Amino acid sequence: MKLILAIAPDRFRDEELFVPQKACAEAGVETVIASTKTGTCEGMLGGAAEATVTFAEVAPETYDGIVIAGGIGSQDFLWGNNDLIGLVQAFAAEGKVVAAICLSPVVLARAGVLKGKKATVFNSPRSASEMKRGGATLTDDAVVVDGQVVTANGPFASEAFAAAVLSLLSP
Repeated sequence: MKLILAIAPDRFRDEELFVPQKACAEAGVETVIASTKTGTCEGMLGGAAEATVTFAEVAPETYDGIVIAGGIGSQDFLWGNNDLIGLVQAFAAEGKVVAAICLSPVVLARAGVLKGKKATVFNSPRSASEMKRGGATLTDDAVVVDGQVVTANGPFASEAFAAAVLSLLSP
């Protein structure tokens, strides 16, 4: 099993990357960090992560799913990134796991994969509007699984989010 962990190059939410990354490592799932650029990406809380590939370089057929960390950088760098939106669409079309936490479920909404699905997001007027525009049925749950799509509403849901993603990868 192999997952892409997608993050903003600046101001990703540390726990939303590191908690799922650790859970994957403990479960024997390989992870690759992708962003808009390769190199060091900075977290909101001072953590750093090395992106080894850009979104444009990811070949969806070589991965079992994509997990998108949130944070304030998501709105600035990920919401409108066409390469990332295309990846989400490709993973969803192949029935693979598509997961996003905090502000990043908006990427899924913009990719059109939340139409008619239950989902959650870090609730702000803009994020809620984007989710509804994308056809999502918003809930107040911390983590929502609908088919192969997992959404979570923020850093406090990181552990449950990681567990939900791993449960979908289990045969």
